[in-house]
Amino acid sequence: MEDEVILLDMWASHFGMRVKIALAEKGIKYEHREENLENKSPLLLKMNPIHKKIPVLIHNEKPICESLIIVQYIDEVWRDNSPLLPSDPYQRAQARFWADYIDKKVYPCMRGIYSGKGEEQEKPKEEYQEVLKVLEGKLGEKPYFGGDSFGSVDLSFVTFYSWFYAMEELGNFSIKAQCPKLVAWAKR
Repeated sequence: MEDEVILLDMWASHFGMRVKIALAEKGIKYEHREENLENKSPLLLKMNPIHKKIPVLIHNEKPICESLIIVQYIDEVWRDNSPLLPSDPYQRAQARFWADYIDKKVYPCMRGIYSGKGEEQEKPKEEYQEVLKVLEGKLGEKPYFGGDSFGSVDLSFVTFYSWFYAMEELGNFSIKAQCPKLVAWAKR
């Protein structure tokens, strides 16, 4: 019997894109169902009754919510191809830490930059630049955050890369000048 995999998502969601990339990396076939967040489907409300948010992965009628948890689930269930998390428990814990750091730091700063005006943008802009410098330090000279291959930390951050240039424009600063290693990483 083939697995039934459904992804409830919205085209503009960074978090949903993360799940799509994980599924693609693993070569998993799935049905994509676009959600309208102004008029949430009965299926979304049933599968994520607590938060009522996307993305939701439905695997054989069982829902998994929250993108980082979904990525970990995908990696555990389909572990035979393209591992996303390291096999070593310490390295796996570190990867989870950095993925969580990205979620808790990058997105809130970006939201502050694009939703603020003038002075309101200054604090999130400064925080965003500091977070990027921390991530560049973590990347170091490695091609990927985990070393030689694409993994869960890269997956967590890559969906935010598409906003680099918008953040530069809105915040009037240069990521390329401040974090050239991150820009090079994103072009891999």
